[in-house]
Order: sequence, then structure tokens, then C-alpha cells
Amino acid sequence: MPLSVRGIRPRGAAHPVPSPRPARETPMTDFPTDSIPATGHEPEAILETMRALRHHDADWRAGKTWSLVYSAGDEHSAFLKKAHNEFFSENGLNPMAFKSLKRFETDTVTAMGRLLNGSADTVGTLNSGGTESILLAVYTYRQRMRRKKPWVKKPELLIATTAHPAFEKAAHYFGLRLRRAPIDADYRVQVAAIRRMMNRRTAAVVVSAPHYCQGVIDPVEEVAALTRAAGVPLHVDACVGGLMLPWVEKLGRPVPRWDFRVDGVTSISADLHKYGYAAKGASVVLYRSMDYLKDQFFVATDWPGGIYASANVPGTRPGGPIAAAWATLQVLGEEGYLDLTRRALEVRDTLVAGVEATPGIEVFGDPVGTLVSFGSTDEKALPIFAVADVLAAKGWHFDRHQNPNCIHATCGASNVQSVEDFVRDLGAAVEAVRADPSLAGQGDAAMYGMMAKVPARGLVKVAVKRVMEAMYAPGATDPDLSDLAASDPLLAKLDEYGAVAMQAAERVRERLGAILGR
Repeated sequence: MPLSVRGIRPRGAAHPVPSPRPARETPMTDFPTDSIPATGHEPEAILETMRALRHHDADWRAGKTWSLVYSAGDEHSAFLKKAHNEFFSENGLNPMAFKSLKRFETDTVTAMGRLLNGSADTVGTLNSGGTESILLAVYTYRQRMRRKKPWVKKPELLIATTAHPAFEKAAHYFGLRLRRAPIDADYRVQVAAIRRMMNRRTAAVVVSAPHYCQGVIDPVEEVAALTRAAGVPLHVDACVGGLMLPWVEKLGRPVPRWDFRVDGVTSISADLHKYGYAAKGASVVLYRSMDYLKDQFFVATDWPGGIYASANVPGTRPGGPIAAAWATLQVLGEEGYLDLTRRALEVRDTLVAGVEATPGIEVFGDPVGTLVSFGSTDEKALPIFAVADVLAAKGWHFDRHQNPNCIHATCGASNVQSVEDFVRDLGAAVEAVRADPSLAGQGDAAMYGMMAKVPARGLVKVAVKRVMEAMYAPGATDPDLSDLAASDPLLAKLDEYGAVAMQAAERVRERLGAILGR
């Protein structure tokens, strides 16, 4: 999950820009909720408490969120809940007991294989989300490497720097060496780097369609030509694009080939709970043939409880998301998806036009679909994170990215109602930061800017882990990160000296450049 760090500011700076909602303390409840009560409470009282706890959540119903929630409208949501709850208690662990769930999964995998131009041999599994689909793909290729090249002790996973962090997580979990190929100025992976970095230890290469950061599609066909010649599997991460790009293409917009039409693509991950508008969590990993999927299976034969076989990471698999994924494809149909995609593209076009009409900011890359990333043309003169703070103070929720610093928007059909307001507020936010440069040292802008600039990335990783420790500590609610920064020695030092360290690193870089230039 993206970690949104709030409230840490450089020492001596003014207080952060006010939050769009009241302070984020946990709402008071009529009874303790951190233990099992001796006697249960009335159901309606529980529901009222749950609604109260939602008070500080992002307002996605009003179109104020630009990530996390993919809504096809109230009518569809009501239908999804019914479909989900019809199979609320069923368990996909044993497909022989609940044959309906296996039918739903088989149909969904087959439909997705057809949508992504697979063949009659295309196979896969329905999973709990994109991360599980990615974990399974990486695990599969590690197992395949062990089967085909057992002498390779440390298989390698070759990804672009823009690939989703779930691939890093998978490499960490499964003991692969992670290698990152650089990207070009257009934010697509460098094909020459892939050619140079592939070797006999490469278990798989990963490209994205599109990658989340700038919404651009990696050069899948060119990379596939390399991997096919080398006999290396190629995974396309289309967790965002799998149920968006096919409809964008059908609507007549140019989309480079990236799916199973490309010879050399061996697997694809695609989420149904994003632009598929299914209930969370539902995702598929698809393989060109059983020759790949068979390495995903796990079988234990010696347990006294019997033979245990699993194609997924979890044991228990809730029936609701499986049923709702199947139901979504059937109820929306191609016409429904085309309509939702058309509206999402209208939002995208309005946002891009608004950014391009605002002096001082620009769209990064050439987004093919509905992901838009934009930032400052001169970060020193107009820090984009300061602009983001002003927007957040007006109730907007979005992602903040680094390298380069930018605001990221996932455009959906539900943003039709709000995109013009966002564009107007964006222009006003840019003007506010121009008029008051001190905003760059306040609120989230200071913390995000500092984190992006600290040259020792290991320190940033340690600092973020400290934040997570505070969030998951016994009795933790929502930590006050201003207090945490002051009390934690490492965070305090990063808070105080992060910008200074970056300035020193920039001076060293300039000096080295001058020396090498001579």
C-alpha cells in the first residue's frame, strides 16, 4: 500500500496546511471496542459505531478520490453486494465441495483469457488481488527455473524501475535476486538494458501495461523479441490495464500490442477489482499454457489430515469475491465496460487539458489510458508537493509519487462529477503556492520532499519501517507523526538534516560531473 505520511515538518517551520477534515483522532464510541465484550452489543449499535469510524475516510462517493476505489455507480454496487452475499459463507478451499465457486473461477479465467487474446490453451487462477497474482507468477517462474536449471542457486528477476513494488516483495519472499532495468526519458523501460542484463540466471522478465507511475506501456513487443530468443519467460503486469486497455482499444484509441497477441508473452496479471469494477479482492494470473501454470501448484502428501493441494496462496478463499467477479463480467457486458471506459477517458482528457492549460505544470509521459501523472516544470520554483497540500486541504485524495515528484490521478467514471472542480482547484493551488513559497516547507510537502531527496535510500526504508512500527504497535490508532518525528532519533535526524544531506550530495554530483567533463 502507498504510505501517506502526514504532519512531519522541518524544525522551525510553520504548522502544516490544515487537514480537509478534523484532526484524525479515533472517534469516540459508546463502548470499548478493543476487546471482546462479556455480553454482545445490539447489532444496530455496532453498525452505528462502524459508520462513525468511517467519518475520517476519503470521500470517494463524491468523486473526491483519485485512487483506491473504482466505482461503477450505486446501482452496480448494490448488485455486487447481493452477488457477494449470496456466497458469503462458501469457501473456495475445496472446489469439490463448492462446485459453483469452481465454475465461477473457470468461467472468469476463460473470459479474461479471451479478452486478452489468449488461445484455447490459456489457463490461470482467480486470486485475492494483484499482489497475490504477482506473487504467484514470480513463485511459478522460480519453481520453473529450479525444475529446468537446478544448478542455478540464486535465480534473478529482471524488472523495470517502474514495475510495481509487489515484484520486489515477491523476490524478497522467494529468494530471487532483483535486478532493475532503467527507463528512458519517455518513462518506458530501456530495451537495450534488458538485452544487456538478461543472463542464464534470469528466471523471468517483467514489463507493465501500463505501469502505475506515469500510465505508459513498456515496449512489450521489443522486449518479447529478446526474451523469446533467449528462452526467458516474459510476464506482463496489467493489474491496472487488463480491464481498461482492451476497451480503450475498442473505442478506437491507439494502444500498442501488449497481451497474448505478442509472441513471447508467457503470463499476464490483471485485476478485476480495478477497472473490472468487481468486489475487492479479485485478480487473475493467466499463463499461455499449462506448461507454466503447473509450477504454481503446491501439493503436500504426508499430512495426517490428508492430501493438501492448492493453486493459490491462501487456504480458505472467501466465496463472495469469486462469485462477485463472475457476476460483474456477466452484468456489465461489453457495452457496460465500453460506457464506463468512455466516461473514464472523458475524465482523463479533461484533466490532461486542465494540466496543459495551467502554466508551470505538465503531464509526465504519454499516458495511453486513464492514469495521469503530472508535476512541475520547475520543481524549485513550484514544488508540486506544496500544490498537493493545498489540494488535500480542499478534500481531494490522490497519490504522490517521486522520481520525479508528481501528483498521480487514477481517472474513473465516478470522477465525471468532480473533474472540473478538481481542475479549477488545481489552478488555484498552483497560484497559491506561487504567491506563498513558504508552503513548500509546510505540511506533507516538507516530509514528502525530504523523503524524496535523502540520498541514502536505506535510511528512508528504516524511517518508514519506524512509522509502520508505530502504526502496528499495541494500542496504536493513527499516530501523530509530528510527535513521532520529534521522539524517534532517526526520524528527527532525517527531519532536520535530510535537505542538507541532499544538497551536499548534489554538490558532490556536480563536482564529479565537472571533473569527468574535463
